[in-house]
Amino acid sequence: MKFINYLTSISGVGIFPLISLLMFVAFFVFLGIYVLKADKNRLAYIASLPIDENNTEKNSEKDANL
Repeated sequence: MKFINYLTSISGVGIFPLISLLMFVAFFVFLGIYVLKADKNRLAYIASLPIDENNTEKNSEKDANL
């Protein structure tokens, strides 16, 4: 028996794709709002963390003392 036959036997199965689509859209709308309202200075600080040599040296000193 094919998988599609199992789906047709479930009542109300048509609502699941709609719920999934709404969850997907809601997540990206929320993410977009968060990014637009986020503090730009904080985002710039977070973006510079991987390449900030001063911060890396401070963290390595802290790790060495542990």
